[in-house]
Order: sequence, then structure tokens, then C-alpha cells
Amino acid sequence: MAEARHKRPSEIETLSLEDIMARYVGRFAEKKGDWAAFEDAKIEGYRRAQHRFIGAGGSGKHGDPSVIPARGFTLSIMFVPPGQGNAPHTHEVEEVFFVLQGHLAVFVEDENGKRLTRTLGPWECIACPPGVIHGYQNESLEPVYFQVMLGTARPDTMGYADDALYKRRDAHLKS
Repeated sequence: MAEARHKRPSEIETLSLEDIMARYVGRFAEKKGDWAAFEDAKIEGYRRAQHRFIGAGGSGKHGDPSVIPARGFTLSIMFVPPGQGNAPHTHEVEEVFFVLQGHLAVFVEDENGKRLTRTLGPWECIACPPGVIHGYQNESLEPVYFQVMLGTARPDTMGYADDALYKRRDAHLKS
């Protein structure tokens, strides 16, 4: 007979295996891209769709029953059409971009405007440290799909480097 060597967390200790499989399996076919998950996504050049798999995140978009509850991180798949990306921003935790399909230009920059950019292809990634301004742009002619992970179960909303976007983020949470 098998023996579990670690205790289940209290919120799942009484769940059946059927319940665990129902609650902790995420399928792309059940996801609907959220084109309004971020304040900057309303702006041409920053349009993209988030497909949330694990965790509610800081975007204020909660209550999707297809999202797996988070413990220590969030995980989403982003769809980025050609010519789109996201606004330079920071997080309070590490953020990872892992490219699945296409080519994505990722950047880091400092407060003086110095920017370094690298293009990532399939099965390549960047880990953006907390507090470092970063972002991405799809400069190719094909859509990009990539995985995004944040190092906490409930991250704060993006800290946009642009003052005007940063001031709008609270209103975004209320919408």
C-alpha cells in the first residue's frame, strides 16, 4: 500500500481523488482569453489576452471556476498578436516569461531609460527580478503564446513605470 509522506493542506484533506482531479486540472479548451485583464491592454500596442490557469492574480478578475486555486505562484498563458506587447512595469515578486510559440522581444530597463532587449523563441525564458522594470513586445508577423508565472499566489497589480497608467490601476480593479 502507498503512503503519502507529506500531509495534505487542511482545505483539501477531506477531498476525494475525483474532487482533486476536478479542481486541479486546467484545460486550455475551457479558457476564454481575457482581453481586459490589465489596464494597459485598453491601449493600442498593448493588446493581449490572458488565459489564467492558476491563481486569481492582482488584476481584479476573480471568480472564474476554471481557475486552479493558487498556493505559491500564479500561471497564465498569454496570447500576443503581432505589434502588441505590454507597458513597462515592475512587480513585488519575480515574474517569468516562458515562450511556447513564436518569438517575443523581452526587455529590462532602468529609471534613466536605458533598455536592453533580447528576442526569445520557443522553449526560452526570462526571469524578471522584483523591482526591475521589464516588459515585452511581439515584433514578429506571427502571434506569440507564452507562459507567465508570478512568484506569489496573489500578486499586486502591475507597478506601471508610466505615471498616467500607474494612476489608473486602482480604477481598473474596480471595473
